[in-house]
Amino acid sequence: MNTHTGQVLLVTGGSRGIGAATARLAARQGWAVAVNYTTHSLAADEVVRAIRAEGGHAITVQADVADEAQVLRMFEKVDAKLGRLTGLVNNAGVVDVSARVEDMSAARWRRMFDINVFGSFLCAREAVRRMSTRHGGEGGAIVNLSSAAARLGSPGQYVDYAAAKAAIDAFTIGLAKEVGADGIRVNAVRPGLIETEIHASGGLPNRVNELKHLVPMQRGGSADEVAQAIVWLLSPAASYTTMSLLDVSGGR
Repeated sequence: MNTHTGQVLLVTGGSRGIGAATARLAARQGWAVAVNYTTHSLAADEVVRAIRAEGGHAITVQADVADEAQVLRMFEKVDAKLGRLTGLVNNAGVVDVSARVEDMSAARWRRMFDINVFGSFLCAREAVRRMSTRHGGEGGAIVNLSSAAARLGSPGQYVDYAAAKAAIDAFTIGLAKEVGADGIRVNAVRPGLIETEIHASGGLPNRVNELKHLVPMQRGGSADEVAQAIVWLLSPAASYTTMSLLDVSGGR
C-alpha cells in the first residue's frame, strides 16, 4: 500500500512509454499522479487502474498540450481533483516519419514545435504559477523530456525533432535560473535509444535494434530505466540539483 505524501504530479503524455512508466513509479513513491493523454483514453485508464491496484492515487486528464485552452482546463481539473501541483513531467512529444530537411513541410515543423516545445512552455508556465513561492506556492520540481537527439542532430531522419529537443535544453537551463530562487528546480532527462512505441509512429518500429550497435552498452534502454532518472530528479534526493541535462543513453 502506498502512502500519499501530499505531493501532486502531472505527467503529460502519460498513457504510454516513458510517461506511463514515470506515472507508475512516482505513484509507488507516494505522489498523487495526474496522467495526461491526448487521444489514448483507454491506455491512460489502464495506467490509472494499475496505480490504484497498488494502492496509489491517480486520475486521468485529457488535453492536447499544444492547445492553450485545453492546457488551462487540464490544470484546473488537477487543482480541483488533486490539489496544488508540486511536480510536472513535460513528457508529451511526437516524432514524424524519417525525412531529409529539404523534403519536410512547414506544417510538419509547426506540429513538431507546437507539441514538443510550446506544449512544454505552456505546461511549465501553469506549473510555475502554482509552485512558485512568489505566487504563494511551496516550491516544486519540473522535469522536461529532451533527447540525445538534441546533441546528435538526427541527420537524414528528423533534424526537426532534434532541433525541438535542443530548444527544450535551452528552455530547461533558462527556466532553472529564472525560478531557482522561487523554490522550483528544473531539470531535463535526455533519453537515447529507448524501446517505446514512438519509433513505430515515426515509421521505424525496429529502430532500436538497428542502431543498438552504436551504443557503447550495446542495447536499447527501457522506459522504466528513464523513469528512474525522472523520478529521482523530482524527489528530495535531488534537492540541490537544478539546470541539469541528464543523459540516459547507454553512453551514446
